[in-house]
Amino acid sequence: MSMRFTERARRRMVALTLAAGLALGMAGCGGGGGDKKPDTSASASKDRGSAPSAQEGKTETPLTELKGKDGLLLQITSAQRDAGGFLTIDGQFKNDGSGSMVLPAALRGDETEILKHGTSLGGATLVDSKGKKRYYVLRDTDGRPLTTTGLTTIESGQTIPVFIQFPSPPADATDVTLQVPTFSSGTIKISG
Repeated sequence: MSMRFTERARRRMVALTLAAGLALGMAGCGGGGGDKKPDTSASASKDRGSAPSAQEGKTETPLTELKGKDGLLLQITSAQRDAGGFLTIDGQFKNDGSGSMVLPAALRGDETEILKHGTSLGGATLVDSKGKKRYYVLRDTDGRPLTTTGLTTIESGQTIPVFIQFPSPPADATDVTLQVPTFSSGTIKISG
């Protein structure tokens, strides 16, 4: 279990480094933003180190609930923009079924680059109907998706916290549709 947290912390550090590089690159371009200071309260990777997720032990009302097979649910609890141009979606898998189940391998999608990095939510997409754009999960420089990875089995009644990062849609896009392979689609409201 500590190996999973170490791997998660390493991936998040890579994401944080990418976000910092992008932020520096954007600052160097001038952007004409005047004296407006960027919000540094959030990081692109929602860095929590190796501590348990803030969601564990909490019962939040989901923004939306995507339904899978045999009682498997994906409950989305937040969709936050950050200063680095990222949108981080937090949620949890919940097994409302009567027995344990293996999370579908199809969750990772079918892109070769993502497939070689194991199970993940790399197949998720975000659709901005207003802007007529589809966004794919962000990746680090090694091609690893910036999502929860190492997903395997979920016991009956168990929840597993997850996150997915996308490029942030324009500020006027407040309602977007999350699509995850083998699940129903769901509309979420972006905050921040």
